[in-house]
Amino acid sequence: MAARRNEEPSRQPMPQPEYPAIATFVDKAEKADIDALFDALKNGLTTMKGPKADQARKVTKAIERTEELMSHLLQVREKIASERKGKR
Repeated sequence: MAARRNEEPSRQPMPQPEYPAIATFVDKAEKADIDALFDALKNGLTTMKGPKADQARKVTKAIERTEELMSHLLQVREKIASERKGKR
């Protein structure tokens, strides 16, 4: 009877997703840029009526959460930049 190998195959790390457009935007954006990015979309969602209005409300909440996260990223970016300047 042949011996079984209990070796695990070597695992390759999963490739990290890259979103260069978002990364570039976050690197350069200001609060006004974030507001402008989502304003047209939010305005369009307010015009929805009927059964799509409920979906529009859900999407609006998701957009608001995304805006909060983007604002947080900007705050972190500013904090890191100020810490780097303080160390010099």
